Amino acid sequence: MSELMTAVRESRTHELPALLAKMDTAERRAALVELKTLRKEVRGWSWDSQRKIIRPLLVAGAGCHTGAAACATWIAGRDLLGWDRPPFTLVVAAMADRDPEWLGDVAHRLAARPATAETTYDLISRLVRKSQCAVPTTDGFVRGWLQTVSTYQWQREKRKPFIDMLRADPFAPVLLPRIFEVQELPPQMLWSYETDDERRWDVTLAALPQTGLLERAALVDGCVSRLLRGGKPGEQRFFLSTLRLLALTEQEEAERVPDWIGMATDAMSTVAAHAQQVLGRLDERGRLSARTLAEVSGAVLFRTEKKLVRSQLVLLGKALRHDPSAADELLPVVVGAFEHEDMDVQERALSLVGRYLSATGAGVQEELALSASLLGPAHRTLVTEVFGVSAAGEPEPQEYEEVLPPAPVTRRLDPVPLSLPELVEDVVVLGRASAPEIPVFERVLDGLVRHAHTARSALTGALREALTGEWWMTGGSGEGDLPHWSARQIRTAEGIEPVLAVLLGHLSPQVVADELASWTGTESCVHASLQGILRARVWDAADAVLTGDRPFLVATPTWHTGSLDPSVLVDRLREYQRLGLRPGQTDFAQAVLRVRRHEQDGAAAAAEGLGTPEGERLASWLRADEPLAEVYRFDLEKKTRRGQTVERTHRILMATRERPFIEKVLPRSFHWLGQPQIPTHNPCYHWGERPEHWVATLPEDAETLAARLLPNTANNVIEEIQNAARQLTLLAELDGPVGEAIHLTLAYGLGARHPEDRLAAVDALLILATRQRLDATLLGERIAALLDCGLIKPVRLADSVRTAAVTGAYRTVLSVLTGVLPGVLAHEKAPRGAGDLLAVAAECVEHCGTTETEEISGLSGTAARGGSSQLVRQAKRLAEAWKAGAPRG
Repeated sequence: MSELMTAVRESRTHELPALLAKMDTAERRAALVELKTLRKEVRGWSWDSQRKIIRPLLVAGAGCHTGAAACATWIAGRDLLGWDRPPFTLVVAAMADRDPEWLGDVAHRLAARPATAETTYDLISRLVRKSQCAVPTTDGFVRGWLQTVSTYQWQREKRKPFIDMLRADPFAPVLLPRIFEVQELPPQMLWSYETDDERRWDVTLAALPQTGLLERAALVDGCVSRLLRGGKPGEQRFFLSTLRLLALTEQEEAERVPDWIGMATDAMSTVAAHAQQVLGRLDERGRLSARTLAEVSGAVLFRTEKKLVRSQLVLLGKALRHDPSAADELLPVVVGAFEHEDMDVQERALSLVGRYLSATGAGVQEELALSASLLGPAHRTLVTEVFGVSAAGEPEPQEYEEVLPPAPVTRRLDPVPLSLPELVEDVVVLGRASAPEIPVFERVLDGLVRHAHTARSALTGALREALTGEWWMTGGSGEGDLPHWSARQIRTAEGIEPVLAVLLGHLSPQVVADELASWTGTESCVHASLQGILRARVWDAADAVLTGDRPFLVATPTWHTGSLDPSVLVDRLREYQRLGLRPGQTDFAQAVLRVRRHEQDGAAAAAEGLGTPEGERLASWLRADEPLAEVYRFDLEKKTRRGQTVERTHRILMATRERPFIEKVLPRSFHWLGQPQIPTHNPCYHWGERPEHWVATLPEDAETLAARLLPNTANNVIEEIQNAARQLTLLAELDGPVGEAIHLTLAYGLGARHPEDRLAAVDALLILATRQRLDATLLGERIAALLDCGLIKPVRLADSVRTAAVTGAYRTVLSVLTGVLPGVLAHEKAPRGAGDLLAVAAECVEHCGTTETEEISGLSGTAARGGSSQLVRQAKRLAEAWKAGAPRG
């Protein structure tokens, strides 16, 4: 046993199987006790030291366990598997003397572990072959097999056909049917190059019925079921490709009508299009009843994809041409297309109704006429032709009323928890929250400082009991008892962990002093600097609870946005003066940045009357009543030579000017806020963080904050990175001045690629409009500039403004678009999506009219062009609506 432990500590892994073979059961059990002790010890070592010993620990522990369950638990330990490839060959060798049934039990127990079955596939497969047990069929084992087989086939230089390799694989007959049942396929299965490459899984699967490895019916059913189930687009395309390669017979297609209906109505667009084609073929063969066609059409025509809706209208037209007597059943579902956002789709549906209206009964005609009368002015002529004047009669003009969402209400923060149980409960909730809210964070931080000042012993005891089991709650008192990695994580934590660790005696005073001195405010980028303020505040609070001499924090906001009422701050400073104390520098600096400045002469006089340095600085800050920094437009140009071509990179951004006054009011570590910021060509990549803390740090200077964050926001929009505009809604809710920086950020956000970013921008647009802080002309000009430089795409912008308009903000959206469209129409060749922008503008004018006397520049010329393109048709529609749009409301 001593020799075994020595070999483990010296990382002589290859010697372990031979040493284990010499040991009996009693010796192995005794060694296992020491191995478990060593494993606990290793968890506190540095990563480099851990890497050297986890491999021998894994092998030795596997060989010393006598129970299959305990052995599987040991092998599957995350700390033993590590990042390197585990020595599974040696693990099997260490268990060479075990009987096959025991090895099979271990294999199945490992396969049943969802977290590690895939990563331990190599070991499980070896144990299965050695024990000759049944092949496991768990998701993890199936994914491991698929990943291994796929990678091996793609990497082999001299390979035999993939299908021959599967035929020779003893696992294949059992695991192939499970491909259609696992939750998620490994990415290696989806690799593809040439369409007929024999290494492709879809090509191979389609050929399996010829080998007898998988029956055709099971293969078809499996593909259909996965397409109905939905999933990631890559997987859906894979199963669709396999299904197409199988080339279903007429009988196979006819047997699955409900499945095609389900795909056509709910599946992703490519899958729905395939199902739609199948249903079309079935209808041509007379295998689809009129009622079934009506059922599927009613759902498809409500989909947003124009191509699918148009194809369904064509399918209905063919069915009606073949059997006009089905008009009573089929035409009523066509009204679903009347509600589509695309005018061409509406016109196609109306034309289809007109073509077969005479074949319907009076009741159906009345129903269709009522639905058609709700179409916009652009279709009234056609509606009149189809139904007559009575159905298309001009509705009585109604006074237009803009519908905007309620203005966000600024909420006061709840009081800091006064009772110890309430504070401890909030601490636990905050620790478990993946994205803690600012009010909760601020209340807890202040509450910890207050209770540490008045009842430190009781607070420490309550926290120790409530936080048992936390990752850093190990050892006794003093930093030396903390594992190295825990101490490092606490130092870099961005929550309240440092404050709690100091309270519970897990970090020494020297650590707190070092961390307080380490932050200078000169981080690598503005995001890191803003996050640095938060970390500095946390360590400042840790220092406060360490000494216990501060009764509370002065920077705790009074409003949910992070803003601080100046009279409240003056009262807090007055209490510090009464106690003969001074607030922490970081705490006071954050309070100054949060305090409301506008028209605060009374608060400034009260602050000056305190006669303290903090009072005088606060008074100067309030009386200055100036933004943190002045912002101005800054166009960033860059030329990159690639061979014989020169590529230009253009960004429309904002820069900030120097403000030396900052140095008079804030400590040195905050002076970076007053230094000028000039955007560079090397933006940082902080797109994963949550910006709530950034906004709450500068709640009264939204313009300055927007200007500093803009380079990163613009880069993320242009590079189509997700979460590019997450901060927009937060900025719109702040009370500070709204100027060019916020409007330019909003312009970028409205053109973002990802829908969630565009929705955040739409929310910000509506909030600004509701609060009467939106400059529609300025926003339109900034959007036009971005479009002109190709920094955003018209089709994405059209989706954003359409979303805003349909909420009821037609006049707001129109006022923005009137500044955008002249630049779009000035192009000799209009960009893709220009017709969509015109369609949104036309819809706005049709709803709210226009107060402008002059037509949009370039509109008449575009409307006068020949052809029937979307651009020309929508230009004509907008021009006609503009002429008829007398002011309403």
